[in-house]
Amino acid sequence: MGSTPVLELLYNKTISNEDLETLQKNLVMSHACGTGDEVPAEIVKLMLFLKIQGLSYGNSGVQLETVQRLVDFYNYDILPVVYQQGSLGASGDLAPLAHLCLPLLGMGEVYYKGARKQSSDILERHNWKPISLQSKEGLALLNGTQFMNSYGSWCIVQAQKLSAWADVIGALSLDAFDGRIEPFHHLIQEVRPHKGQINTAINFRKFLEGSELIQRQKSHVQDPYSFRCIPQVHGASKDAIEYCAYTFFNEINSVTDNPTVFPDEDLIISAGNFHGQPLALSLDFLAIALSELGNISERRTYLLISGQRGLPPFLAANAGLNSGFMIPQYTAASIVSQNKQLCTPASVDSIVSSNGQEDHVSMGQRSDQSIQGS
Repeated sequence: MGSTPVLELLYNKTISNEDLETLQKNLVMSHACGTGDEVPAEIVKLMLFLKIQGLSYGNSGVQLETVQRLVDFYNYDILPVVYQQGSLGASGDLAPLAHLCLPLLGMGEVYYKGARKQSSDILERHNWKPISLQSKEGLALLNGTQFMNSYGSWCIVQAQKLSAWADVIGALSLDAFDGRIEPFHHLIQEVRPHKGQINTAINFRKFLEGSELIQRQKSHVQDPYSFRCIPQVHGASKDAIEYCAYTFFNEINSVTDNPTVFPDEDLIISAGNFHGQPLALSLDFLAIALSELGNISERRTYLLISGQRGLPPFLAANAGLNSGFMIPQYTAASIVSQNKQLCTPASVDSIVSSNGQEDHVSMGQRSDQSIQGS
C-alpha cells in the first residue's frame, strides 16, 4: 500500500523579498474568481467606503497611494464589477474584495458613468498608473469583512424603515378591525419593560390618538394575538434590529484584515479579526426579525378580509362578483412562506476550505443575501 500524501499547506511557504510584489499581485488576481449575480452599485460603493475606513486606521501596512486610489474610485463613482458568490465570510470576503480591488492594478472591469468599462481604460482616462502593491498590501485588500458589512449595513437601514412602516400599517389595521387600545396601555409595557415593546406601544397610542373607531364601545373582550400582541412582536423585532445596528457600528469602526500591524509597539500579529461570525449571527437574527414582521402582518391581512366585525368578505362591496382583496392575501401568504425558508440560519453551516487551514467559516455572506431576498 502507498503512503498517505502529506497536505502541502501554503501557510508553510516562505517567499523571498524580491518576489513579495509579485505575490501580492498574484493574490489579488487568483482570488478574483467570484460568480453569480453582480453586486448592486450602491453596495459596491459602500464596500469602497468601508475598505477605505478600515485601512485608514494605520494597522494594515498599506501605502497611502493605495488608499488614495480607493478614495478616487469612491469620489469619481468608479465602481468595480463584483460578484455575489465566492465568500465564506471567514478569511474575510476574499473573492468579492479581490474583484473590488483588481481595478487598482488596471485589471478587471468597472462601471463608470453608466457604462461597463475595462479598468485599464479608466485609469488611462484619469492619467493614473496601476498601483504596484508592496509587501502585505494584497492581504490587506483581500482580508476584511467589507462585503458582509456593506450588505448588512444596507439591510439594517432598510429594516429600520420597514419596522417603522410596520407600526403605521399595523395601527391602521387595528383601527379598521375595531381593535382594542388597552393592550397598548403604558402600564402593560412598564411591567415588562423591553425597549422595543415600550416604543411600539408609544407609536400606536400616538398614531391612534383621536380616532373615533378606536375609542368606541367594543362588543368583544379581546383581539386575536396578531393584534393584541403587536407591542411584543413588533417590539422584539425592533430590539433585534437595534442589536444588529450596534454590532455593525462596531464592525464599521474596526480593523478586519490580517496580519495586523501595531507600529507603536513594533508588532505584527497574525490573528483572526477577518472572521465574520459577529456579523453572521447578527444577520441571521435580522432575517428572523424581519420575517416575523411579515408573518404577523399577513395574519392581520387575513383577519381583515375574513368578513368579521362588520367588514365585508374580502373587503369587497359585492363579494362573489368581485374578488376584492382575496388574492393580495394569497400573495402575502406566499411571501411569508418564502421568508420562513430564507431566514433559516446560514451561520450554523461551515464548510472546511484552504486544505483545512480555514476549518471554521461564518457563511455570513449567505445571511446577507437571505435578507436581501426576503
